[in-house]
Amino acid sequence: MQTRLVAYEALNAVQQQQVGALEVHPEQLPFCGDMYCALNTLLVNPSPGVKGFALLADERPVAFLLLKRPPCLPHWADEHSATLHALQVDRQQQGRGFGKACLQALPAAAIQAWPQIKALELSVDTDNVAAMGLYLGAGWVDSGEAYQGRVGYERRLRWVFGRCGVGLL
Repeated sequence: MQTRLVAYEALNAVQQQQVGALEVHPEQLPFCGDMYCALNTLLVNPSPGVKGFALLADERPVAFLLLKRPPCLPHWADEHSATLHALQVDRQQQGRGFGKACLQALPAAAIQAWPQIKALELSVDTDNVAAMGLYLGAGWVDSGEAYQGRVGYERRLRWVFGRCGVGLL
């Protein structure tokens, strides 16, 4: 199966509709939100500081994520970074490696979108064991800092560019 991470605006109308229909398991909603909120963030008040990406598997969307840059960065992020938000793999597609595929393709997509960035950052709830395992397994580095988030305590993870080509993945 061929996968590729594609900017939302490059999707055709059918693929955009399919992205809107992606759903996660109900217990994942507190951590990643739903597609309505993610697309609302991307489309209602468009900003050059927010970009959406869909992971296509054989040209069909199976996952979605947002990247943010100033002026849309969260308070905890470094101004020279882009932050990862709302990573959602469709519940019918989970367990097939699509989250990992998103993370593998993300550094190149982020650099193409914003060549000036030095790192990627994310914040993940410490109770979201599956996500923590995914990110740490893909080479993201825990900053060692935790803070009170929306749901519980969150950890900040970082991906630094330039150590091995585009990224470490």
